[in-house]
Amino acid sequence: MPEPHTHYFEVEMRLSGFNKKTVDLKMPTWAPGSYLIREFAKNVEGFEALNGGTKVPATKINKNTWRVSTKGKDLTVRYKVYAYEVSVRTSFLDASHGYINGTSVFLYPDGQVNLPSTVTIVPFNGWTKVSTGLPSVAGKEFTYQAADYDILADSPFEIGNHEIFTFTTNGVPHEVAMYGDANYDAKRLMADMQKVTEEAVKVFGELPVKRYVFIVQNLQNGGGGLEHLNSTTLQATRSTYGTERGYEGFLNLVAHEYFHLWNVKRLRPIALGPFNYDQENYTNMLWVSEGFTSYYADLIVKRSGYTTVKEFLDDMAAGITSAENSPGNKAMSAAESSFNAWIKQYRPDENSYNTFLSYYSKGAILGMLLDLEIRKSTNGAKGLDDAMDGLYDEYYKKKGRGYTDNEFQEGMEKAAGHSLNSFFQKYAYGVETPDYNAYFATVGVQLVDVNKDSNDPLLGAGISMTSGKPVVTSVTRNGSAWQGGLNVQDEIIGMNGYRVTEDINKIIPSYAVGDVVELVVSRGGQLMILPIKLLKNQTVKYQAQMLPNATEAQKKQLQAWLDSKK
Repeated sequence: MPEPHTHYFEVEMRLSGFNKKTVDLKMPTWAPGSYLIREFAKNVEGFEALNGGTKVPATKINKNTWRVSTKGKDLTVRYKVYAYEVSVRTSFLDASHGYINGTSVFLYPDGQVNLPSTVTIVPFNGWTKVSTGLPSVAGKEFTYQAADYDILADSPFEIGNHEIFTFTTNGVPHEVAMYGDANYDAKRLMADMQKVTEEAVKVFGELPVKRYVFIVQNLQNGGGGLEHLNSTTLQATRSTYGTERGYEGFLNLVAHEYFHLWNVKRLRPIALGPFNYDQENYTNMLWVSEGFTSYYADLIVKRSGYTTVKEFLDDMAAGITSAENSPGNKAMSAAESSFNAWIKQYRPDENSYNTFLSYYSKGAILGMLLDLEIRKSTNGAKGLDDAMDGLYDEYYKKKGRGYTDNEFQEGMEKAAGHSLNSFFQKYAYGVETPDYNAYFATVGVQLVDVNKDSNDPLLGAGISMTSGKPVVTSVTRNGSAWQGGLNVQDEIIGMNGYRVTEDINKIIPSYAVGDVVELVVSRGGQLMILPIKLLKNQTVKYQAQMLPNATEAQKKQLQAWLDSKK
């Protein structure tokens, strides 16, 4: 990275022992953990191959493959990678630091991902630190070993002058590489991250790594993370640590990505490993891989003592409210949402709200309901922790492979002690609405819809002020705006004979259900009048409350559910 301000990594790849006349070198099209074809080869430039210092033919034969002549001798390949996308899923380089996510930088010989490699990082002049989950080569600075390409691709690098602090969990050293200025207290953060990781370990009873690395990038605008085999990359806004809610949110992100150390990186759907880096790797089970992880992140933060019972239940109720108000919740099941991740999750449009509910949110709800079902069925003797630990032991530790859809269901049923086929068919593979209170009664909790008796109208359209003009950004299926013919990108000029200069959703509550509002809109420069009959607001707004007559047994179940696992 001799000129980091130009955003180019310069890569040299040396291959030895290849005896065929040619070798095909490939670059992945996607990054495991982020289910979208990203076409990383688009950022490769200046590809050349040398044999003993002499250039040899190198031809690109498809979008991500170069065929190189070896002449039966050792080979050196050189290329540059443009890296200037701020994301945990891609690579980035500028004058302040470098970040390498392996799938977007490293090539591999076709069909030989099992080959080991040694990687040497040459930091820019003045940069003194490299953080990665790969083990170091003794006696060689910034040199690391990867047992195979999967591990190389799954071990990001943070390069620069970042702050490093460490803590130990279950005897395993954890490194935190903090890039960027931010308002965090390192001593407090170190202690709290340690507590979160300790709570996560209790679910499975073991920590299956010898070392773990958190790469944290503090940015002007940032958020999200990506899991790896023994590390993770997290992005946060610089100010996120300054409020208790923001700080709690960061700990939730830590818990989420750390829980992936088990759920996905080891306990996984059978389709997610070994990877096909050329194309989509389809599975119905991302609602478990990501949704359960989201549920456990909330649970781990609660068990660690950073949220109260009320805060946990409020967040739970808000998640259910959001899901039940989304038309996409009735249009696509959790399994379908998972399978369609490649074309839906990372490619939202103005109609996504009507057609798609993220497997993160839907899966988190289903994970919680399964937890409560298992607790109810076993009278509190078991919960989702036991089911997940049982699957981890069976498929990761004993069989060394991922689970099928049916095997996952069987693992849940084993913990519950009875068939869960109805649950899976209705809620995971179907779109029926669960009887939430039938599940929450187990822990003495009830959901109350505070909108139940309201008779307010709702337009059913999202509106944003664009250059001072109210423009429609979304239209809710079967709502007032939908039925009245309002379109996304319509500019609202007037309503009922008056000029409009604000979001009319602020005005709609002054009308009654059944009233007709006459909108003047500009659609592609053409003025038109749309009479829209206002329909009743059908959205729910759930609050979680303790049952006034909750029994001691229900209170005990609530405590066992939300308290630290002993």
